[in-house]
Amino acid sequence: MKLLRFGDAGAEKPGMLDAEGGLRDLSGVVGDISGDVLSDEGLAKLRALNPADLPLVEGNPRLGPCVGQIGKFCCIGLNYSDHAAETGAAIPEHPILFMKASSAVVGPNDDVMIPRGSTHTDWEVELGVVIGKAAKYVSKEDALDYVAGYCVINDVSERHYQTQLTGQWTKGKSCDTFGPTGPWLVTRDEVSDPQNLAMHLDVNGKRMQTGHTNTMIFTVAEIIEHLSHLFTLHPGDVISTGTPPGVGMGIKPEPVYLKNGDVMELSIEGLGTQRQNVGQDA
Repeated sequence: MKLLRFGDAGAEKPGMLDAEGGLRDLSGVVGDISGDVLSDEGLAKLRALNPADLPLVEGNPRLGPCVGQIGKFCCIGLNYSDHAAETGAAIPEHPILFMKASSAVVGPNDDVMIPRGSTHTDWEVELGVVIGKAAKYVSKEDALDYVAGYCVINDVSERHYQTQLTGQWTKGKSCDTFGPTGPWLVTRDEVSDPQNLAMHLDVNGKRMQTGHTNTMIFTVAEIIEHLSHLFTLHPGDVISTGTPPGVGMGIKPEPVYLKNGDVMELSIEGLGTQRQNVGQDA
């Protein structure tokens, strides 16, 4: 299934795509794509529905983040061997964890706003993992059973804030609009192997990132195992699993960063496409 949320920001309704790509309204069935709806039992109930019996949504409404009421937004840094190489960083011994504020989360096609005074705002296409049931002390062998589904995330980053403002990376990752998520949540039964997905990101029509999840240093299962031994992962928690090479800060001889008027387009195989116009906070 492909589950999504549509409508005005802060008032999104739950929906699903039918076999023809039509948007069907789930608001008469569930309140949101969150919490228990993401459990195996909750997803089974949605899977049993006949989409043709659900109201068809006309037009092209705004798509919101594909997960509502996100609890923890966990992010893994330097998790692609080829990305670590382009930044000159050593391969980490354990997953590097930072958090992105949930207030950064926006829809997949919402504008991304460069913070006031920023000159180092960067792009990062990433595989997002949505947790479907509470996970604590799970093994990597069982870890994928705790996944509700997968999605596309643009882990937008302000590199000066991230590295020069003293403190954790969270400062450079949590600005408003820095977490486009979606367009939809693809349930795990439709993703046979999360380590076999191609991904890319373009800026103004130029291919900047080309990558594949098979170059992850730590697999999705290993990340879930590691995090679940630090704290409980809850339904609706999101993990952004790292980015492949081609980010602006890695461009030689001089880094390239986003500017007002730029357009980002990014996609992961089978998970959909995002498109963001870049604006400037006044």
